[in-house]
Amino acid sequence: MTSQLKTALLLGALTAIIVLIGRAIGGPGGMVIAFIIAVAMNVGSYWYSDKIVLRMYKAKELAEHDAPAIHKMVDDLAREAGIPKPKLMLVPQQQPNAFATGRSPSNAVVAVTQGIVQTLSPEELKGVIAHEMGHIKNRDILIQSIAAVLGGAIMILANIAQFTAIFGGMGGNDDEGGNPIAALALAIIAPFAAMLIQMAISRSREYLADRTGAALCHHPEHLASALEKISAHAQRQPMKGANPATENMFIISPFSAGRAAHLFATHPPVEDRVARLRSMAGKV
Repeated sequence: MTSQLKTALLLGALTAIIVLIGRAIGGPGGMVIAFIIAVAMNVGSYWYSDKIVLRMYKAKELAEHDAPAIHKMVDDLAREAGIPKPKLMLVPQQQPNAFATGRSPSNAVVAVTQGIVQTLSPEELKGVIAHEMGHIKNRDILIQSIAAVLGGAIMILANIAQFTAIFGGMGGNDDEGGNPIAALALAIIAPFAAMLIQMAISRSREYLADRTGAALCHHPEHLASALEKISAHAQRQPMKGANPATENMFIISPFSAGRAAHLFATHPPVEDRVARLRSMAGKV
C-alpha cells in the first residue's frame, strides 16, 4: 500500500469516528456543531503554527553569506522539486535535527539545528534537507493540519458524549440515533483510536518524505547514513526544551529512544527507514 493511499484511508477512518460519535450522541446536529468548533480552533494554529514553532525553538534566519554551501543545497533541491526556495533557519540546539514548516510551498521554512550542521557531512546534510523538501513538496503540513482538525473534533465530541451518557440525550431518542451507552463507550475509545490514527499518518508521511528526499538528492545512502547518525545522537542527547506537541515535525524524534512503544511513536523505526532507503540504491 502506498503512503498516499494509506494516508487517505487513515483520514477516512478519523472521519468515520466523527460520524459514529455524532450518531451515538443523538444525530448529526451535534456532530456538525462540534466539527465547526474544531475547525475554528485549528484554523489559527494552521495559519500561525510556523511562527509559533520557530519562536519556540528560537530559530533565526540563516543568511546566505553565513552559509553559502547550505543555501546552494536548498537552491538546487528546490529547483529539483519544482517548488519555491524556502527560508533557511538555524536552531541553536546541539542535538542534530531538522524540520520543515509553513502551510504551503510558497511560505515554507526549513530549519536545521546547529548540531546537525556540525555533525553531518555535506552529502548527509543535503540528504536531510532533501527529506524536508519532500515534506514541503508533499504538503505534509496541510495533511497534518487536516488530521489535527479531525482529531480535535473527535475530542470535543467525546466530551459531549460523556455528558450525553450521564445526563441524557441531546434532544433525541434511540430511534433518532441517540444511545447513551454507545456514546459513553465511544467517548472512552474514540480519543485513543484517533491518537493512534494521527500517529500512523505521521509515520506514513515520514516514509513518503524519505522516498521523495532520496529521489531529490539522487543518493538514498546519504539520507540513510544521516538518519543513523542523528538517531545515535538523539539517544545520547535529548533536545533541551523540546515540546512533545512538535515531536512529529522533526526528521527524528528529539526525545531519546524508548520514550514510547512503536504503536505510540510519531516516527517509524529508524532501522526500517534506513533499510527502505538502502533498497532504493541505484533506482533513483
